[in-house]
Amino acid sequence: MAIFLMLLLLLVSTVSGDEKAFVGVNIGTDLSDVPSPTQVVAFLKSQNVRHVRLYDADRAMLLALANTGIQVIVSVPNELLLGIGQSNASAANWVARNVIAHVPATNITAIAVGSEVLTTLPNAAPVLVSALKFIHSALVASNLDSQIKVSTPHSSSIILDSFPPSQAFFNRSWDPVMVPLLQFLQSTRSYLMLNVYPYYDYMQSDGVIPLDYALFRSLPPNKEAVDANTLLHYTNVFDAIVDAAYFSMSYLNITNVPIVVTESGWPSKGDSSEPDATVENANTYNSNLIKHVINNTGTPKHPGIVVSTYIYELYNEDLRPGPASEQNWGLFDANGVPVYTLHLTGAGTVFANDTTNQTFCVAKVGADPNMLQAALDWACGPGKVNCSPLLQGQPCYEPNNVVSHSTYAFNAYFQRMGKSIGTCDFKGVATISSTDPSHGSCVFLGSFRKNGTITNDTSLVPSSNNTSSGCTPQYFYVSDSLTTSVIIGACVFLFTAVFL
Repeated sequence: MAIFLMLLLLLVSTVSGDEKAFVGVNIGTDLSDVPSPTQVVAFLKSQNVRHVRLYDADRAMLLALANTGIQVIVSVPNELLLGIGQSNASAANWVARNVIAHVPATNITAIAVGSEVLTTLPNAAPVLVSALKFIHSALVASNLDSQIKVSTPHSSSIILDSFPPSQAFFNRSWDPVMVPLLQFLQSTRSYLMLNVYPYYDYMQSDGVIPLDYALFRSLPPNKEAVDANTLLHYTNVFDAIVDAAYFSMSYLNITNVPIVVTESGWPSKGDSSEPDATVENANTYNSNLIKHVINNTGTPKHPGIVVSTYIYELYNEDLRPGPASEQNWGLFDANGVPVYTLHLTGAGTVFANDTTNQTFCVAKVGADPNMLQAALDWACGPGKVNCSPLLQGQPCYEPNNVVSHSTYAFNAYFQRMGKSIGTCDFKGVATISSTDPSHGSCVFLGSFRKNGTITNDTSLVPSSNNTSSGCTPQYFYVSDSLTTSVIIGACVFLFTAVFL
């Protein structure tokens, strides 16, 4: 059975002690139409996302995450690293503003200090360990050090000669940083944060790495990679990189620091030089990665020890510079529409909607037409639903009545908000239905086409730019029979009630 791609964040069995393995998700914000923090959190809750990593410590997002129980990694951006790494007071102020002000209501469990500093901001490397120590000292002063870990994400490229894993080692030029950093992680019982991208290893291998090996696809025994020193068999690139990190730490006499993969994924689209950035490959990689993690597979070096992993990423970030793949790592677009459908058969208990249980938001039978009209106006205005498919000549214009049009708008908002509780009410004139309201060429958001793929038409994507004047178009019906509709490009100032 094909499961919606949003079914990826699952609690699973313990790694050791009371720790639980999980799959989390990164939330980037380089989008042209960024959902509000409240909308993001409502979507996370509707999909049972329990672990997120933020690339900053945005106050509005942290407030929205309060009292949800969602476990959060906050980040010190690279541009702040030099200041914090040279000043204990700056670190204490950062912790006070971005952590102490939000706990315990917001469940902050870790602080990522910088991101891939050694490979992207090497001039800050000399103060990296100091920054971690200063941040940790501020947590100690507030008695938060036992519940909030401090670490820094590394690119896997700091590992040289990653195969065979048993001969891998960190770039020796970074030993003056890596040795004290690992000793810090060991002494504070933290973990090594590692970004693992088999996509890049595959792309840069000049054909040496088979695509199936990068995508976790099943390989015959004679095609598996074997470490001649340990005789361990590797069936995928992900495990080989993680074990290479374990071996690299052991060569520096660090053997008890666990690994959390803070980023991993596969792009669903690329330019002409990225032929393997496809929806099919992204689906295959992320589906297999999720199953690999939650099935307690572990790695050949540490079987049964699950490496908790954060998928990169929640949303496609259309403003990211670089090749086309940079804008297409997301599981969803900014409106919560899945980029593709993950296949998680046999992956254990899942917590969101699957393809056998589609639900829609529709106008309630017998609802007052005036209330329907007011709710329709709200959905197409402040609710930011793109109602252009309801215009004359467009696929959802017919049947031309307030019941049909409001059903379209209600459902678009409901799906956009991840079907979260309370988003299909509209002052009592809407209700949830399991019957697909699509008709003819009008395919409703959340519906499945005949080929089984989820609706992802740009005509169904809500937009905040509905008119060139900046005013919200109002949809209303002027005949007694409610069969004639017109649209006025005028500003509407009467939306004082929220129709939810």
